[in-house]
Amino acid sequence: MALQTPTLELAGVAPMLATPASAARGYWQSVARRLRRDPVTVVCGVVLLLIVISALAAPWLGLADPYKTSMIRRLRPLGSPGFWLGSDELGRDMFARLIYGGRLSLFMGVTPVVCALLIGGTLGITAGFLGGRVNMLIMRIMDVFYAFPSVLLAISLSGALGAGAENTLLALTLVFIPPICRVSESVTTQVRGFDFVDAAKASGAGAFTIVRVHVLGNVLGPILVYATSLISVAIILAAGLSFLGLGVKPPEPEWGLMLNTLRQAIYVNPVLAALPGVMIFMTSICFNLMSDGLRAAMDVKA
Repeated sequence: MALQTPTLELAGVAPMLATPASAARGYWQSVARRLRRDPVTVVCGVVLLLIVISALAAPWLGLADPYKTSMIRRLRPLGSPGFWLGSDELGRDMFARLIYGGRLSLFMGVTPVVCALLIGGTLGITAGFLGGRVNMLIMRIMDVFYAFPSVLLAISLSGALGAGAENTLLALTLVFIPPICRVSESVTTQVRGFDFVDAAKASGAGAFTIVRVHVLGNVLGPILVYATSLISVAIILAAGLSFLGLGVKPPEPEWGLMLNTLRQAIYVNPVLAALPGVMIFMTSICFNLMSDGLRAAMDVKA
């Protein structure tokens, strides 16, 4: 699976790039209004909010100990007394492990995208605004990463760095920097050609001031839309690395690792073995649909 870099029109905000500050405020109010009127986006937002709240509040929900094992209670089916979602191969409560697993899975999905957004966005905006040799140097370095599919690159980096949550975060951050950098460079290059940037240069404003005042407000929208769509990819990649033994180490509750440890149980209790996969799918699809809804809401042509 290779990450696809969208064109500028993907974010749907190209016609709004040159709007004044007052019109921009009205534009973002219009975006919020469109989001509230999109039932799919609202439902996905509510589902994600429930997952995030339950994961963050897990220690205060009175759940069973997700690390406590009991061989006499292993592989209990769904609806068993005291284990309404059953128990895993070591007798640990599945519901508690799914909730606690959300904390680590969400962290592994959001953190590398945020770090890549900061690094790749800065590099892309710098390359797009300065152009010339700086642009060529930065973008050619980014092109090197595109020689490898994202999955293969993540596996290679994790294998070289070793298993562990920290190394997985580093590997995924390096995977997501190039696509975010390319999107940032593309949008910034377009904004740089607008009249208000030329007017700011003619008035004697410095490069940093122009970027901070005139460029950032116009490029952050499409960059954030694209970064939101990468969160679902990050969750899937992190789960895949844990499934392969290159990510989170046992006995930590993490959805990908739980899929790995429960794969033998698929012959005994297939529904139980599929629960972590259901959580991965549901969270990923909600992030994807929310990204699509945000893109549509920001499309002033719609």
